[in-house]
Amino acid sequence: MTREGAPEAPGVTVTLCRDPRAFTALAPEWGRLHRACGVATPFQSHAWLDSWWRSYGVEGRLRLVLARRDGRLIGAAPLMLVHRPMPLLVPLGGAISDYGDLLVDDGDADQALRSLHRGLEKAARHAVIDLREVRPGAVAERLYELWAGPRARLDDSVCMELPAVPVEDLVGRMPRSRAQRARANLRRLDALGVVATTVPAADVPASVDRMLRLHELQWRGRGVNVEHLRPRFREHLVRAVSRMTAEDTATLTEFRMDGEVVAVGLALRAGRLSGSYLYGAHPVLRERKADIATMLMAQDARQAAGHGLAVLSMLRGSEPYKNHWRPEPVTSGRLLLARPALEPLLRLHESRARMRDRAAEVVRTRLPAAREWRGRLNDWRAEGSSVRTAGPTSRGG
Repeated sequence: MTREGAPEAPGVTVTLCRDPRAFTALAPEWGRLHRACGVATPFQSHAWLDSWWRSYGVEGRLRLVLARRDGRLIGAAPLMLVHRPMPLLVPLGGAISDYGDLLVDDGDADQALRSLHRGLEKAARHAVIDLREVRPGAVAERLYELWAGPRARLDDSVCMELPAVPVEDLVGRMPRSRAQRARANLRRLDALGVVATTVPAADVPASVDRMLRLHELQWRGRGVNVEHLRPRFREHLVRAVSRMTAEDTATLTEFRMDGEVVAVGLALRAGRLSGSYLYGAHPVLRERKADIATMLMAQDARQAAGHGLAVLSMLRGSEPYKNHWRPEPVTSGRLLLARPALEPLLRLHESRARMRDRAAEVVRTRLPAAREWRGRLNDWRAEGSSVRTAGPTSRGG
């Protein structure tokens, strides 16, 4: 159901949308707004969020706060209601999205922010707003500064970022010895005859299947993320990436060696940013001494620079191999907002979140055996999951 609120200014209205069908129908308007928001990431696109809702949404929980001026969409807060551990409004996109945010039209940003502020106050009568993975400079940070009620800010994930320049320029940023090694890795890829091919939209379903099959193969025995093996994740990627490829906001790249697909990588882009989201690679590449990270980075850098973007994000995680490229670590924020009557709930939620963060840090730094146990548990879970592929995958069948 869609409920109209009182005008915030002449010609401005705020809408609370709970109908998934109405959300789907917003695609053209949402796409225009997404393009008009300079800090938007791929994870706020309609293609990504609408597909995510179809795979992960829960009936009756959709909460979209929409601001319009003279009928034109100028702001959107894509949220859903959850009840664990308490009533919360959280961003659509969930754990499989690397960034969460709101959208405003840069040409009408002040009015859009004020309208979203009032709309969110009404939508959050009985729930705390928990905005996760907020990139510095995001719209949600501006909303946080405007918020008149109780609020709290915590750190969330670390993302590694580079300038969106060709790989030769990225190599030039490295220390001399590391740069020499990177150039040798690039020459090795050429000597092996690795060829990169961009996948057209019509071939996305089969290519996603190959990527997920290779992804499972590369992580076998090393603690694969079980969600990546589930049918709902595959279905989400096929829907979202098919649309995003057609809109030129996603690129699937297949890497062939001796005529066979040995790796597939997925890059997403929006606004000023491109991000390498997921890849799968056959162990034969390592056996042939091909550096997979260099192979993927060269292609991602080429694509990002070719689209005239500013930031090449390696997305969440500070794995050691990423540091070879001398990226800048950028910490996303977790922003908690509530009405005054709900301040006790917000403080309780903040306390729980801080305790969980401290416990996770202890496990990460002091209990390596626990990490190994978790990896084995994921491998055990993976044995019960399956990813169906459309046809055999070269070398991965």
